[in-house]
Amino acid sequence: MNEPVTSETYAAQVRRLAELTARVAQQRAEAHTWYARQCAAAERAVADAEEQVRRAEAELTAARELQERVDGEVAHLWQQLRGRLGVGARRLGDPPGPARDAAGDPVPLLRGAQELLDRARQPGELPGSANPVLALCGVAGAVVAYALGAGARVLGLGYGGDLAVGLPVLALVVTLLGPPLGLAPAKLFADRRHAVLGPRPIFVVLVAGLATTILLLTLLPR
Repeated sequence: MNEPVTSETYAAQVRRLAELTARVAQQRAEAHTWYARQCAAAERAVADAEEQVRRAEAELTAARELQERVDGEVAHLWQQLRGRLGVGARRLGDPPGPARDAAGDPVPLLRGAQELLDRARQPGELPGSANPVLALCGVAGAVVAYALGAGARVLGLGYGGDLAVGLPVLALVVTLLGPPLGLAPAKLFADRRHAVLGPRPIFVVLVAGLATTILLLTLLPR
């Protein structure tokens, strides 16, 4: 009576063992699959992290290079500004540091500052308020030339002979050079004002010098 039961129990145990073996194999396969997926995900994460580190290092290198270039440009512009201001540049001190809330690309800002300095460095024409000084330069040139000519005439009269004939002619030539002679002090005046001696200032100097020369030749004895 016990043998059929034992055989049936044995067969059930074998089936159960087979089922457990299959389930363990399935779970083992699932575990291997999960492990492989985790390893692949970890490798991708590591690769992504390494790529991010490389990009961050490249960005850091580029940022340092940009910082060095910007610092060099700022120092160069600051030096130009100090040279433009002259004595008043002592109050400027050192170049300003970067602003904490600054944003955007500093290169266009530096380019704009360079353009402003270039425009400020370009000399303009003397204003109309400088006309009296320009006229005075023309008058001074005419007076100096007339004085030199008068001295030459006196020397000619004193030595006599050929000098008495040649020196008065030379004196007249020197006197007529009086108007252009006033351009020399006018140019110095324009340089001190960081301006150019344009057509209008030259015209003022020449007219004033010519008028003074004509007046001197007319009123004073030769």
